[in-house]
Amino acid sequence: MPAPSRRILLTPGPATTTDAVKFAQVVPDICPRETEFAAVMRSIVADLPRLIDAPADARAILLCGSGTAAVEAMIGSLTGTNGLLVINNGAYGERILKIARILGLPVVEFASDPTAAIDLEALDAALAGRPSGMAHLAIVHHETTTGLLNDLAMVGEVCRGHGVQLLVDAMSSFAAVPIDMAAANIAGLAASANKNLQGMAGASFVIARGGALATARQQPPRSLYFDLAAEEDYFSSHGQMRFTAPVQALYALRQALDETLAETVPARRQRYDQSWKCLIDGLEARGFVAIVPRELQSRLITAVDAGNIPGFEFEQLHDYLYARGITIYPGKIAGRETFRVANIGAIDHQDISHFLEHLDAYLTSCRK
Repeated sequence: MPAPSRRILLTPGPATTTDAVKFAQVVPDICPRETEFAAVMRSIVADLPRLIDAPADARAILLCGSGTAAVEAMIGSLTGTNGLLVINNGAYGERILKIARILGLPVVEFASDPTAAIDLEALDAALAGRPSGMAHLAIVHHETTTGLLNDLAMVGEVCRGHGVQLLVDAMSSFAAVPIDMAAANIAGLAASANKNLQGMAGASFVIARGGALATARQQPPRSLYFDLAAEEDYFSSHGQMRFTAPVQALYALRQALDETLAETVPARRQRYDQSWKCLIDGLEARGFVAIVPRELQSRLITAVDAGNIPGFEFEQLHDYLYARGITIYPGKIAGRETFRVANIGAIDHQDISHFLEHLDAYLTSCRK
């Protein structure tokens, strides 16, 4: 089978994958209830916590669905009966709020500037004034609306002082940014296969502390499909997911995990950093203005303002690049001409340089 043509996805995910990950999906048809496939799932569940600093009682729980499925499962299963406080500093914090409200959970919104660090004193005051018994705070680690990286350790420390645990959307940080669950007071975190893990879309997961799952077992489930405690209990007993597993996506995830463990998370972070430095320097040299100060950026995705670029139109640039094998992402800040460029996935700084060369050609055409 010939290798598919390579496309450079400079998007927050799905990310560019290796040919080995793509070909890992081409396997004989198999019923996901077979022992052979159960061994694949067990190995994935065992390896996912190795990519962060996870305590011994942490369990990875596989789900069939996008990253939002994992976030909804985490919020619905691990939030206590008294609800949660949600930090909202971007589109994905807003999504957590929407999930919590649809589930009928008591919720307090803590709005924060999407381009600035969280005001810890204000957060401390909000926690002090929260409704009695509210024991969880939800936060997006890497808010891809702008590329802002929230400081989990600092937020977790503030929360610890109030007896509040974190529920973390780690979708765009897992396997690229160090995460210490105990130090950051994290009860659970959600992520997916198709971002820094460089796997395929369709598989996601939650890593939850044993205590959080024990508490979840003591309260009525808020969902059938997204009940993490039931899912973990069934998997522990049977080595199977309760419902149909995303077979091909999990074979691809197994290969992606092998590649991640071989490269190591620190080395992957170093590769991403080199690409980001090439990207941010190149964009700023061409007149684009970063939305977030460099010291607060994730160095995984960069949102820029193109309002001062004569003749610039995002859709025009997108189509120009797409025709040349490169995909970029639109911005999400209302009223501003922004777009986003990620540097995650199976790419390197040479791919970023290639993108900048095409960007130059596009900008030259704008000025004619």
